[in-house]
Amino acid sequence: MTLGPQRIVCLTEETTEWLYLLGQESRIVGISGYTVRPRRAREEKPRVCAFTSAKIDKILALQPDCVLGFSDMQADIAAALIRAGVQVTVFNQRSVADIFSVLYQVAAMVGQGEQGLALMADMQQQLVAIAKAAATLPRRPKIYFEEWDMPHISAIRWVSELMGIAGGDDCFPELTAQSLGKHRIIADGTEIIRRDPDIIIGSWCGKKFRPENVAARAGWGEVKAVQTGQLFEIKSADILQPGPAALTDGVAALHRIVMAWSQTYA
Repeated sequence: MTLGPQRIVCLTEETTEWLYLLGQESRIVGISGYTVRPRRAREEKPRVCAFTSAKIDKILALQPDCVLGFSDMQADIAAALIRAGVQVTVFNQRSVADIFSVLYQVAAMVGQGEQGLALMADMQQQLVAIAKAAATLPRRPKIYFEEWDMPHISAIRWVSELMGIAGGDDCFPELTAQSLGKHRIIADGTEIIRRDPDIIIGSWCGKKFRPENVAARAGWGEVKAVQTGQLFEIKSADILQPGPAALTDGVAALHRIVMAWSQTYA
């Protein structure tokens, strides 16, 4: 007997990637248009939504027995589907611990709890190894992570936590508890200059990070990261999706940047 939902629509990328890793991609009947992980999902599955909008009729035509979403920003989509009689589960994970919790819940939903735990254990071992390497650093760099440029939006909680695991310290730790981007806006850009990050990492969801534009901002020539050329991009698909990508490729990219900085500037 096959357990759990058989026709799943994933409104965001992280559940799609996780179901593929679990070998359960045959259950997926629809995905987000922003999905790039795994790449083949775009070729194999119909795209039925953006992030805050969806083709409700197209989703209903797929006859899903489960729709998986993420965050309060998809509440309107969820409400429309619920009114149409569809089972909807919307997760709201914001921390690394939350992400692991959601991964287990999704694995259990499709009858793959044990396999999910095994894959999660591998991810946790990687995080432990990175944290141990980071613990040897003579100095931890201050990192400004920019989720959006105009206005400046700083790191969401899981990104801030992964920066800490990777060996760096978030320049705006007081904002990480804010779940919504509008509450992580840094209205006064001079405050970023004042905090003087050693490293700047950009991950502008939906568009390419332009380090030359950041360096050219008024007064930013005084920032250590700009003076030493420590401006980097991590693709939003690798770090801003609260799922396997952030816990593997995302944190690994952060760690490489921190370790390379340490070899020269610590």
